Amino acid sequence: MKFRALLRSSSALWTAPVWGGIVAFYFFYALHFQDPYEEVIGGPLWAAQQVAASLTYFYAFAYAITLGLAAWEGGRLQRDRVWDLAPGRPRWRVAGEAIAPTVGAGWAILLLPVGMRLIETRLLPTPTAVLPLLMGMGIVCAYAVVGFVLGHLAPRVIAAPSGAVATFYVISKTSAYSDPIWPRHLSGQLDTSVAFGEHYSPATVLLPFLVAAAVAAAVAAWWSRGPRRLPLRLVATAAALATLVLSARTASGWGIADGPVSAGHAPVRCAGEAPRVCLAETGGAVERLDDVRSEVVGSLEKLRAAGVDVTVPSTVTDGLLYRSSTRPRSTTSTWWLPLTAQAETAGPDGRIAGIRHAVVLSSVTFPCAFPATITSDVPAAWMINRDAAVLWAAYTVDAQTPYLRRRADEYGQFANGPEVLAKVRERAEKGRALPTAAQRTAWFEQEKAKACRQMPKQPAGGPATTGSEGADS
Repeated sequence: MKFRALLRSSSALWTAPVWGGIVAFYFFYALHFQDPYEEVIGGPLWAAQQVAASLTYFYAFAYAITLGLAAWEGGRLQRDRVWDLAPGRPRWRVAGEAIAPTVGAGWAILLLPVGMRLIETRLLPTPTAVLPLLMGMGIVCAYAVVGFVLGHLAPRVIAAPSGAVATFYVISKTSAYSDPIWPRHLSGQLDTSVAFGEHYSPATVLLPFLVAAAVAAAVAAWWSRGPRRLPLRLVATAAALATLVLSARTASGWGIADGPVSAGHAPVRCAGEAPRVCLAETGGAVERLDDVRSEVVGSLEKLRAAGVDVTVPSTVTDGLLYRSSTRPRSTTSTWWLPLTAQAETAGPDGRIAGIRHAVVLSSVTFPCAFPATITSDVPAAWMINRDAAVLWAAYTVDAQTPYLRRRADEYGQFANGPEVLAKVRERAEKGRALPTAAQRTAWFEQEKAKACRQMPKQPAGGPATTGSEGADS
């Protein structure tokens, strides 16, 4: 049958206004209700992240529509007794021609939102960015096979709608599974999101496809006809069970919404030397790279002039390149700072107080480690000395406003939070009021030492920060 005639007779064509309208509605309403258009195109822009986000609502819908339409086509061939009318034609070819338009419909449901998202963000897809799309398209083929066979086993008016609804419900509900956890990762609706600079690892997208393909192959084997169909059916069934068991064992070791991803792939643009400052190229703030480096260098110079013992890093890198859970920790030679995030909050004068604030937090180090979290039952004496020392350094680079804002939020858990903050400001002002630079530097060092002396001992194994305030925190 010619393709045009095949398409005209397919249910995929006369149902296209329905599923096409649903795709358009979910893309323009649901996706942009979650992320307004201005925020989407404002960055940070990363193709793999945009592709993954645009597919979130459409995996289950594509699989359900494909299975329902394929069941309808399979039932139509069974009703028309095509196998009896053309016994000489290969069954696989006839089945393939019948479900080709339904596969095209499923592919269109996945391709349309991805294409529209890439167009509006003006991003070019990369091979790694389209991995979840290719996975979904492969699984659509598997559901088409299953649906076609289902249409042979039950009346199509029952098999098509009930199969589509059941598929949509089961796939959509896998995101609620926590015990066992493997259905979340093997259903074909990816439970793991990707952040800027990340893409899915091969196992994340390969295992769902292998499971779906193995099941579809087993279903097709039981539908097949031939002299050796029993051994083929047994082998296909055993292979499907083995694939499912092995994939489930692998995915059971993954966390909730935490399948394997590969990070640190976003391109960067750098400027200068010692320190070399690098920003994410598509983060939305790369045009301010020179301003960001000026803030970093100027802050380091002012801190060193004030007597702060700062080891100038060789590289200051944008923290946007990694999410916090996978980002390397800052070292004396490499700092990870929220450069893009702070560059977008520049003041009316063009200066970026957030960059200076981040530099202060990485520059001021202490001869001890502090608790990673602070609770209301912790004695506050050491906090006053620590924060007064850091506030004094923040005043040096004109970053006191963001630092005080941060501390006010942290002190909100204390009943006497405003009094603690007032004491911190009072001690910092006392240090700033000393007449000579040597006295001010000595006060700064004494304040740090006093903070460490007054800090209660941490229980063995208790979490603690590094010796600095920590730009990573």
